[in-house]
Amino acid sequence: MSKKNQKLITPEIFRQAIIGSFTKLNPVYMMKNPVMFVVEVGCFITLLLSFFPGLFGDISDGTNLRVYNIIVCAVLFITVLFANFAESVAEGRGKAQAASLKKTQKDTNARLLMEDGTEKTVLSSELKKGDIVMVSAGEIIPGDGEVIEGIASVDESAITGESAPVVRESGGDFCSVTGGTTIVSDWLKIRITSDAGNSFLDRMIALVEGASRKKTPNEIALNTLLVSLTIIFMIVIVTLYP
Repeated sequence: MSKKNQKLITPEIFRQAIIGSFTKLNPVYMMKNPVMFVVEVGCFITLLLSFFPGLFGDISDGTNLRVYNIIVCAVLFITVLFANFAESVAEGRGKAQAASLKKTQKDTNARLLMEDGTEKTVLSSELKKGDIVMVSAGEIIPGDGEVIEGIASVDESAITGESAPVVRESGGDFCSVTGGTTIVSDWLKIRITSDAGNSFLDRMIALVEGASRKKTPNEIALNTLLVSLTIIFMIVIVTLYP
């Protein structure tokens, strides 16, 4: 993969993440994450106490308490912003990856083999199941398919992340190829096995663009633990004043 693709945060993603850090402060959005919502509420309360240190009762030293509340408010605010920033970066990288995959899919041409043996250049989106295409070294495989003739090294890093090329040949367990991968050497004659919109690349784009996903068991357990600790924390804090 190129160095450009290896960047964790591009200037555009960073800019979008900064904007997202503040737009996600909306309480309606923050309520989806109970732990961070409690932190945001705590930040708002300490902000009020920074201006009105005696809001919840008489105090003997308002100046020191005001400074303390300002420090706590700043820490809580930075915590919420950092959490929103991290989430925005993840969303930005997902959108950038989806855009890159779409561009690869849109710009890919295919050399379709006609019944009379001639070749016709078409867009990869125009291929249908059963079409036969010829792909040579340096060209992108236009769609998911099965090798029916030839042997070649295929770079699948764009799909799998594996940098080492793999060998694909007709027959056996290594005849399947994925659209969006690049042939490094030699050539392959491929029979397309999926219609446009149903390829692995299409499913990958839909997965990246998906607004929601199922949480793993570890994420569910961690979220339950954090919510439980937050509830205990609130009970302890609320009972301190009485």
